[in-house]
Amino acid sequence: MQKAIGRFAFTWFGALFVFTAASSAYAQDAKTPHSNMVPVDQYLMERSAEITLARSAAPPSISQAAEVMVLGKQGYEIADHGTNGFVCVVLRGWTASFDDPVFWNPRSRGPACFNAAAARSYLPLILKKADLVMAGRSKDQMIETISAALNKKELPAMEPGAMCYMMSKQGYLNDEAGHWHPHLMFFLPLAEAGTWGEGLPGSPVIDAKDEVARVTTFVVPVRMWSDGTPDLPSPH
Repeated sequence: MQKAIGRFAFTWFGALFVFTAASSAYAQDAKTPHSNMVPVDQYLMERSAEITLARSAAPPSISQAAEVMVLGKQGYEIADHGTNGFVCVVLRGWTASFDDPVFWNPRSRGPACFNAAAARSYLPLILKKADLVMAGRSKDQMIETISAALNKKELPAMEPGAMCYMMSKQGYLNDEAGHWHPHLMFFLPLAEAGTWGEGLPGSPVIDAKDEVARVTTFVVPVRMWSDGTPDLPSPH
């Protein structure tokens, strides 16, 4: 059960709640018909709206000086240059592991703001995936290409300290969780379970492993949205 919750919790770029409802929400999302890629235009956004959504990932003290990338028909491209080393993007469903049911969901929008270490070492993986999706590659072709790129060291290993902010109230992680909760994510090479105390009673840390990308992501929920308002419990 804990593994199922953790798996749904991460989905493609964010943690989703580890409350009792998580397992049923995962089951419902798995039934959603997103088994294939839809037309490319359904994954795209109006440029200015995407820039605004990307910057909502982190507090303005970080995001306003960050570089912003937006998704185009050839992949991600720089829309606004930054000065502080951070890079903000709106992630799509294919940021998830390849067997995640949200992978092809065209509604998925996950604002994320990567620090410099993650921009150098984790973001290239995201950009590579987007390039392959926009080129119409199948999942099997993508797995083969990414595995080869990692073997040839064409994609970098995770740097120490690589992390990102996902604190946007406007995000949409999947059809069941919506924007879920504000959280931080930390990226490491594949790690053994228990290294952060994830999943233990009382621990706020959730982990997810992407075997293809060779990355473990640790997710830590926080109390505030990027606009400074508190993350209040749901009345339901």
